[in-house]
Amino acid sequence: MNLEEYRGVWVFLEQQDGRIAPVSLELLGAGRKLADKRGVPLSGLLIGDQVRELATVAFQYGADVVYLYDDPIFHYYRTESYMRAVIACVQKHKPEILLYGATSTGKDLASAVATDLETGLTADTTMLDVDQETGLLEASRPAFGGNIMATILCKKHRPQMATVRPKVMKALPPDPNRTGQIVEERIPLREEEIRTKVLKIVRETSRRVRLDEADIIVAGGKGMGSKEGFQLIHRFAEAIGATVGASRDAVEAGWIDHQHQVGQTGVTVTPKIYFAIGISGAIQHLVGMQNSGLIIAINKDPDAPIFQACHYGLVGDAFEIVPLLIEALQAESDKEVQYGGKV
Repeated sequence: MNLEEYRGVWVFLEQQDGRIAPVSLELLGAGRKLADKRGVPLSGLLIGDQVRELATVAFQYGADVVYLYDDPIFHYYRTESYMRAVIACVQKHKPEILLYGATSTGKDLASAVATDLETGLTADTTMLDVDQETGLLEASRPAFGGNIMATILCKKHRPQMATVRPKVMKALPPDPNRTGQIVEERIPLREEEIRTKVLKIVRETSRRVRLDEADIIVAGGKGMGSKEGFQLIHRFAEAIGATVGASRDAVEAGWIDHQHQVGQTGVTVTPKIYFAIGISGAIQHLVGMQNSGLIIAINKDPDAPIFQACHYGLVGDAFEIVPLLIEALQAESDKEVQYGGKV
């Protein structure tokens, strides 16, 4: 393989219902930095049915070029059809880096493409950088149960690929005046050649905890001591209208369901306010909430790593501090009721 033939940074633009997925816009922001550092173009790879107008959105968020497959055969995501399109485009235009969102679609597609192209793939990346001279993508992610950060390189194969979790990167502010080049692509693919058929799309209707959409999260860890102790987290969250989160230790102890877990093996969140109560701050947890707008930590251990990542830290017993916070909030609420408004 002649590595010198490969040039440019690409982002797979995942789309559904006429919208580009937020994680793809976030990756365009990250990809823009990598491309500028390398002095190469940033391109989006857009596959779908009647999605041409979405290329304009990609340009506004940083793309220079959009490679477009627009055909009814791509109306629904299916591994086989999308994989063949990606592989054909990669073999034709030879990007050095290709990024995907770590969604169910992105992870499925990336693994299939990596297998067929016989190249490397770093999953659930939380940090991206590139060596300006060598062009090596430095894809970092927690390893060994979240105890260390591992930086993974793909030295001998191209493209270098990684999936990145939603909310980890930040999208650029859209520039409505920004434009780019659309390159239309086609492959000889017929419906009867695709083994998977989509019979019906069933939308999720069950009530699910949506940590990734919460403005305020109150998260508890093993410092809460027990399932009974963890009830204080629920009380505090209810008092301030927050969503309950948890560390992996709290989930594994059976104090709360896995859907509340924040971190590398849970959900990545970016709320306006994040309370970390009784959470030590292992890497596994930090990568899931470090981009929160305001982080407030409460922990008895003054040397807990969480204090290196928070904006405000309270050293003390959560079972003494949190009830005082709830009491103060309740008193403030009572004043509002008494005087008919805020005081």
